[in-house]
This record gives sequence, structure tokens and C-alpha cells, in this order.
Amino acid sequence: MTLTCPTPRHEDDVVLLGHGAGGRLTAELLDSLVLPALDGQHGPLEDAALLPGHPDLVISTDSFVVSPLFFPGGDIGSLAVHGTINDLAMRGARPIALSVALIVEEGLPLEELQRVMTSMGKAAREAGVPVITGDTKVVDRGAVDRIFVNTTGIGQRHLALRPSAALTRPGDAVLLSGPVGLHGTTVLSTREGLGFEGDIASDSCPLHRLVDALAPLGEQVHSLRDPTRGGLAAALNEIARDSHVPVEIDESAVPVPRAVAAACDLLGLDPLVVANEGCLVAFISPAAADEALAVLRSLPEGRRAARIGEVPSSGPAGRVTLRTLVGARRVVEMPLGEQLPRIC
Repeated sequence: MTLTCPTPRHEDDVVLLGHGAGGRLTAELLDSLVLPALDGQHGPLEDAALLPGHPDLVISTDSFVVSPLFFPGGDIGSLAVHGTINDLAMRGARPIALSVALIVEEGLPLEELQRVMTSMGKAAREAGVPVITGDTKVVDRGAVDRIFVNTTGIGQRHLALRPSAALTRPGDAVLLSGPVGLHGTTVLSTREGLGFEGDIASDSCPLHRLVDALAPLGEQVHSLRDPTRGGLAAALNEIARDSHVPVEIDESAVPVPRAVAAACDLLGLDPLVVANEGCLVAFISPAAADEALAVLRSLPEGRRAARIGEVPSSGPAGRVTLRTLVGARRVVEMPLGEQLPRIC
């Protein structure tokens, strides 16, 4: 008898959690399976799409499966509203209407469903965006985890604002509207009982008012992205890839709250890959960078905005580099798979 060591099995025939993480596995799934089955032709994959035949209207859809349903700073209801509004805003659009679809597990306490819906309604009213249609389905116990939410948003673009992941140019300043890592570490700490949620809360909030304030800068606003799944690292890599430019950021300029840094040190995570739900990254013409930063800081949701880097005039296209605290440089890779599942 001949004994052999079996070849390690590569799970390329099943869906993995990492395929939904917003990193390299997500891109591979879209490019190899999803998009070819639809039309096979597409430009940069944006947070929202222009409505065919109506170039001033933008549409976005998203699903929310966050666990736990409730966490410091938010819950699945407010998160669904904020996340969809923000995807519209990243295309330079003012949100005008939302739809909501609920998939509810049999046995969910009605009190929990009421809490979710009350929070969702409050978030929509505070943002000034009505929920105009929706749907509800109830499935067998175990078919979903308590409740999943799908939202679709329609927005109207600002006349002079046309941001795209493909429009970043050499010389652009990279601005960040607030600290990173708050949402992901809060949700993870609450889920696993790590204790950090006493010091931090999710940054979940609508960002359309920040974009409204940037609108007068018009075409000097080149790219906008909210760094959700995959964090700031994924957002920067997507823009660098689609614009075919290098991006360089300064570690000392990226605002990382002390509690987030402590949680990431404990868990072995990089704050740059942790999900956010209340900040945006903007690539701005150098001539307008100071004005854009002042505009962001003039609003409560952007008061901690910072200039964190720039687009060099030379360097490998598509590469994101970090200048470290000790003066070295390291490449910031696109996250591969899922480090923090069920975050949004």
C-alpha cells in the first residue's frame, strides 16, 4: 500500500464569507460570475449607478445582515437608511426616496421588530428622505438570522458635481471626513462581548449634507467613496485601480481613535481594513483642497476631517502606499477576504 498526502482542497466551487467582504474575493466573484451573467460590459463599479435615460437620477440598492441587530451608535434599521443614503451621495446625488424590504425570521419578538422599524423611520425623517414603498416576507425559523433588510434609494445629482472612482488625477489631495474603525470595532465588540463598546460607538450617520456642502466646488471634486466593507484600504485601492493612479497616505494623518487602536491591537487587525459607516474619503483638485477641508470641518459630521495624503505624479498605477510613523513605506493591499463578518 502506498500512502500519499492528499492535495489541499481549494474551495473554488462554493461561496465563502470572503466573497461578500468587499475585497479581492468580491471582485473575483463579480468579474467571473455575476457580471458576465448580466451584461458582461461595465465601467468602474461605483456605489450607485446612473439611471438609464435619466442622467440626473441615481439608483443604489443594498442589503443589511448585521449581527447583532442593536449596537452602540445604531442598529440595523438606522444603518440601512444611512448606508443607502451614503451610496447615493458618493455619486454626488441628493437622496429623494427610499424603498425598504424586510425578510423576517419566524419567532422574532414583535418588540424587536418595532424597535428596528422605529429607528428606521426616525433615521429617514432626520435625513429628510421618505420611505415610499416596501415589502415584507416571513421565513421559517433558521432560514435567516432574525431579520435582514434590503433598501433601494433614488437620488438626484447636483448639477455641477460628477464624482467617479475613475476621475482621480495626479496631484489630487486625499481628504477623510472623520476617524476610521469605529463601526467595525463597535459591532465586533458588542457581538463577542469584548468590552470595548463602553468606550466607542458606531459612526453610522448620513453623509449627504457633507456632499451638499462640497457641491459648489463642482468638478474639482473628483472621487468620493464611503469606506464601508474592507475599510479605508479597500476604498483607496478601488479608486487607485479605476483611475489608474498611485495613492500615498500618511499614517500619522489618519485619525484612529485610541479605543479603536487598542481593539485592533488586541485582535490583530489593521484599522485601515475595519468598516466605517459615517465617513467619506474625497479626492479633490489641489487648488480646492483647503477649501474642501474647511467645508467638511464646518459640519458636525465632518468636524474631525483631515488631509491624509495625495496622488503622486509618478509611481505604479493602482498601488496604495502608506508612509509609516517611522518614516518607512508599505503597500496597502486590497483586503483578501472576510476578517469581520456580518458588519453591515
